[in-house]
Amino acid sequence: MLDIHDLRRDFTLKTLDEKQLPDNPLEAFEQWFKEAVEAQVYEPSAMNLATVDALGRSSLRVVLLKELKQGGFIFFSNYDSRKGKQLAGNPHCALNFVWHELERQVRIEGFAEKLSPEDSDNYFEVRPPKSKLGAWTSPQSEVIPGREYLEKLYADFEKQFAGKGVPRPENWGGYLVRPSLIEFWQGRSNRLHDRIQFRLENEMWTKERLAP
Repeated sequence: MLDIHDLRRDFTLKTLDEKQLPDNPLEAFEQWFKEAVEAQVYEPSAMNLATVDALGRSSLRVVLLKELKQGGFIFFSNYDSRKGKQLAGNPHCALNFVWHELERQVRIEGFAEKLSPEDSDNYFEVRPPKSKLGAWTSPQSEVIPGREYLEKLYADFEKQFAGKGVPRPENWGGYLVRPSLIEFWQGRSNRLHDRIQFRLENEMWTKERLAP
């Protein structure tokens, strides 16, 4: 049995001072995201998305950040998926980015709202053709009889749209997560990590340091 207690490492790459971050946390995030891309972090746009169902039971999965605009974080999904149904019932959610190579993470709390059909159409239009067909193929989060079922659906839609443009399915589109709290975490030695939090109150951001 692996001794998990011995799986530990010290964090010594960087430090984080309040003055290093802009007063607007979205600008700070852009700065950190750019540094993650430049450092060739593996999947820098991957983020955990946490939602809750009607009984307060939480769910967590990884989605991809596709845009940072309109005052928030944008991702795309099937509206009939488990996360789509949970967000329809309770739009409050949380995001988390982990960039191990930089010993950093960013934690976000906020609420999700659907993008306009026009914005979802614009993004869907630039997706690769096979990804467009994938959006039609998958009844996301539903139980299916086997892999062959998906492959047959994909082949059927491939024939249906052969020689034509593939339109966006009505049950597929984008979400904008508007943040109310953003925390920047920088790993430090001896577990005395740097944590700088931004809280939104009365449409103004307050910057403060948290104990590790």
